[in-house]
Amino acid sequence: MTKARNTTPRFIAYYRVSTDRQGQSGLGIEAQREAVSRRLETTGGYPPLQEFIETESGRRADRPELAKALAACRVYKATLIIAKLDRLARNQQFLMALVDSGANVIFGDLPDIPPGAMGRFMLQQMAAVAELEAGLISERTKAALRAKVERDGQWDRKAKHHLIPGAGQKAATAAVRAKAMARAADLADTIKAMEREGLSLHGMAARLNEDGIPTAKGATWTATGVRRVLERLTGSAQYH
Repeated sequence: MTKARNTTPRFIAYYRVSTDRQGQSGLGIEAQREAVSRRLETTGGYPPLQEFIETESGRRADRPELAKALAACRVYKATLIIAKLDRLARNQQFLMALVDSGANVIFGDLPDIPPGAMGRFMLQQMAAVAELEAGLISERTKAALRAKVERDGQWDRKAKHHLIPGAGQKAATAAVRAKAMARAADLADTIKAMEREGLSLHGMAARLNEDGIPTAKGATWTATGVRRVLERLTGSAQYH
């Protein structure tokens, strides 16, 4: 007599944490297990046949535990379940390579993905959004670091407290000077035309204000401001 085949769906769970500390403490793992439990509660496939826990960066593609999980899926002809899409990767190319491997994959935070071209398209778009998020986070981090360097000093691992005193202030001063020089260059023709008219510094300031031309900081002109522009244009301090 042929033994009836077990048709209950079978799953292999893959969990990922980003740091050793998270892996040791279990931080994040229980939440992922709960997401998997909710996703599988109506399938009869809970608990998963096996669980694999990876402690890796989300940007890395060389994940031995994920490779083991995929191997187990092939052995048991099971489906890989991942609690959240971002637990897998923030790299579109890596995600699509996984899809191309032929493994059946579902996510705890996504509805059923249809097979074939439509499913591949859906996963590709989701991965693209995740990759965009990673890029935006990176840009915000770099911008914050640049602001800190300008405010507190240049980052240097060999310097005390990793900061070179005064380097940030020098960079900020240089940036302000460069902006002022650029503004003076833009105003060169206008200022020279007023010089040819024989206007005084006060007269030039009044004309600029009448014409609605702001200073580099968006303020109104004074004779002192005009004198500084002229000094920048000539590279001397002859105007008083």
